Amino acid sequence: MTTDNKLQFIDLFAGAGGLSEGLSEAGFHGLFANEIIPIYASTYQFNHSSTVVTTADIRQLDANHIRESLGLRKGELDLLAGGPPCQGFSINAPIRSTDDKRNHLFRDFLRFVEAFAPRAILIENVPGLVSFEHGATLHDILQSLSDLGYGVDVKILGAPYYGVPQMRWRTIILGFRGVETPHEAYPEPIFHAPIKPNFTTTFNGKPLVKSPSPETDTKFTTVKEAIGDLPVLACGERGKRVKEYRCEPFSDYQTRARIGSGGVYNHEAPKLSPINLERMKHIKPGGNWTDIPYELLPKGMKAANRGDHTKRYGRVAPDGLSSTILTKCDPHWGAYFHYEQDRSFTVREAARIQSFPDSFIFNGNMAEQFAQVGNAVPPLLAKAIGLSIKKILE
Repeated sequence: MTTDNKLQFIDLFAGAGGLSEGLSEAGFHGLFANEIIPIYASTYQFNHSSTVVTTADIRQLDANHIRESLGLRKGELDLLAGGPPCQGFSINAPIRSTDDKRNHLFRDFLRFVEAFAPRAILIENVPGLVSFEHGATLHDILQSLSDLGYGVDVKILGAPYYGVPQMRWRTIILGFRGVETPHEAYPEPIFHAPIKPNFTTTFNGKPLVKSPSPETDTKFTTVKEAIGDLPVLACGERGKRVKEYRCEPFSDYQTRARIGSGGVYNHEAPKLSPINLERMKHIKPGGNWTDIPYELLPKGMKAANRGDHTKRYGRVAPDGLSSTILTKCDPHWGAYFHYEQDRSFTVREAARIQSFPDSFIFNGNMAEQFAQVGNAVPPLLAKAIGLSIKKILE
């Protein structure tokens, strides 16, 4: 156990550590993390050197043994956090096979809840969880936590409302041991942003999306405010491993990103095919595939409705929000062309748009780095949630 008075947490299904990064920035201390993919775990360990990190199948872990090895008594842990895959989880679903991972991974999260009896629980997932199996999965998750003695609630939070410069939504389940989850457990939005839900927004007749109040007039963070100070690169250019910034920071977001930074890491431009380079010449900032001449379109998109796939082959607008950062910044799936440079986003630009600080360094090859960034919870969103939980626990 730590000797300071920081609140302590463990992170399961931790990925590269976006959720942990935000919780750490909110003043929590990470004791333990588990992540099954070795390269993700190595990135996590590199950036959270004081945390015990295991690379293991969670189904093989003894939760009580881990609690004892951390020197914790049952009920002492402040927060158990994680993003367990919940699809397929159901109390009533027949267990078809012990190898059906989807049905069991959330049960393993529950094993840790039972073993640690933490004061608070944080689970994050995709918005689609709410409508999955017509809401039965979410109902069973909430019921399972309630049966273990937790007052639970669920909300869907929009990342741009907390300063993250991209269209991203997350389902957040919070639970507190022995008490109902207070209304203020979910952070109030501090920015307004032009985002609209494209998913189910109610559960049991209750609205889930936490929207800014009408008085919230602080504008969202734009893409240019997020990445405009990073070095210029040609398409496919690698350059030095550590690069110098293009200019002094010209936004609060850039200033925050640079705290503790020793330079620009993970900033190498992906190679693009000759046909994509040709397509890109026709796309204006804020534009998309509809700017591309018909003869240059991919075969499958020649018959597409011009009102559909509006972000595909997009060149991001400098004064707008980014598309959701996916595990590949592939122009075929979204607006991942730079607004003024003829190339697609680098890992560092994707990480900035996800709100990772520049001091957070990703291990692995470029494809593995993109996957780590795309799978992460934006740290700035996690920090906002962490600060709200902290107020209640303190």
